Amino acid sequence: MTTSDVITLFHAPQSRSSATLTLLEELGVPYDLHVLNMKAGEQRQSAFLAINPMGKVPAILHRGELVTEQVACFIYLADLFPEAGLAPHPGDPRRGPYLRWLVFYAACYEPGMVDVALKREPGPPAMSPYGDFETVLGTLIQRLGEAPYLLGETISAADVLWGTALQWGMLFKIVPEHPLLVEYAARIAARPAFARVSEADAMRASEHEAALAVQG
Repeated sequence: MTTSDVITLFHAPQSRSSATLTLLEELGVPYDLHVLNMKAGEQRQSAFLAINPMGKVPAILHRGELVTEQVACFIYLADLFPEAGLAPHPGDPRRGPYLRWLVFYAACYEPGMVDVALKREPGPPAMSPYGDFETVLGTLIQRLGEAPYLLGETISAADVLWGTALQWGMLFKIVPEHPLLVEYAARIAARPAFARVSEADAMRASEHEAALAVQG
């Protein structure tokens, strides 16, 4: 593997990039991890803004190109390593549902969750990108009542994304603890990749807090 072939992930512990890091662990591929201390504002400093002007993680550099936005990172990485079996290939009848659930996360779950967290009313139905959050969760719950994973009996990258997000959503009491959501999130959290990232991120977050205390 050449230097340009190495995947570089810019990551902050216990942030949205944790899901992307979990996906890399699930894929079992080598990567170079650049950790940012968001508590110290490193994501807003010139060194990182030169990479991603939005100042957000996850951000991936691979073969000289930048990939940002969580769902784009998921699609890119899972397709890059088809041997891991986490993304149906184009032509597979499950490809459409797979993309549906990934984009549904970004277009509906994320904006709905943020509105709920900030106690904001959703926009008018004709303008809201997600309608209402109850319907978003109801759509997901209906699917999980039919199968253990979004595509049926087999896990995909979409489950890594959703399972990780629901863990946080329920932890912060943004997402109601519906039994099917609890079981689904626990199913993803029980996987070794999730456990490795959670443990490492907890240590990184503690180190970042300690570094701020020393500076203060």
